[in-house]
Amino acid sequence: PRVELAWAMKAHQHAQVYFNLISSVDPKFLNLTKVDDRIYSEFRKTFRDLKIDLLDPEELKSEPAKEKWRPFCLRFEGVVEDFNYGTLLRLDCSRGYTEENTIFGR
Repeated sequence: PRVELAWAMKAHQHAQVYFNLISSVDPKFLNLTKVDDRIYSEFRKTFRDLKIDLLDPEELKSEPAKEKWRPFCLRFEGVVEDFNYGTLLRLDCSRGYTEENTIFGR
């Protein structure tokens, strides 16, 4: 629980920085890492049917989901600095970051 809390706090800090970035720059010109295109390409290959506009927590947190997410994240070990940190995700992309609309994924 303490490790997850530390990750959640780090994810919150990162979310604030990234939110400020994506709010001030047109996203089509923004890269958060040098390998954004690779990450997205690998993501779409691995999670072809995952709806990203309206996330189902089961598709992120269930045991079968974790069995897909772990190997995906491990592909970026040594490539992305915090490859295994958690992240804050909005469940419904049309709504803001609220307690009800946010999930911590790792």
